[in-house]
Amino acid sequence: MQLMSRRLVLAAAGTVAMAALARKPRAAGAGRSELGDLSALKPTDPPKQLPEITFVDAEGQEHHLDEFRGHGMVINLWATWCVPCVAEMPALAGLAKTLAPDDIAVLPLSSDRGGAAAVRKFYAAHEIGSLPVLLDPKSAAARAWGVRGIPTTIIVDKQGRERARLEGAANWSTPAAAAKVKALISG
Repeated sequence: MQLMSRRLVLAAAGTVAMAALARKPRAAGAGRSELGDLSALKPTDPPKQLPEITFVDAEGQEHHLDEFRGHGMVINLWATWCVPCVAEMPALAGLAKTLAPDDIAVLPLSSDRGGAAAVRKFYAAHEIGSLPVLLDPKSAAARAWGVRGIPTTIIVDKQGRERARLEGAANWSTPAAAAKVKALISG
């Protein structure tokens, strides 16, 4: 019986070791080099109207998606505890700076239960100053929009229609990413 238990333990350890080696690396949260490109960005064809949602800003003021109609939007659903989200946020901050002159808003909706304080602390630690503190603590947007996990980024045109969606972290700070977003919003 003891011999059988040792064999099971060794077999299980070997399986775990092989699975760990074969697994794709995950974003570690440190650098942009670990982020993927936009190849996972899936166009929404035909573009579809997003269901209305409500979210709050750092002061607790309620906002509606409809308030941003007439502007392009890059909506990112994320959380400070999500490792790929942490890696992606500096790239989204870069995208926000690049797209601001084109009237395209980057709206990061945090699902953190710690509220604005958690997001402010995260922004300070990562030197992110170009993104607003926006909260969706009950993940109402994710449910309304059929999001399967975070981070998820949704590109929305000026008519409030979803044009594309990307599940997972990506390097949004490249010129190619900004050009792709502009093309989708104006398309």
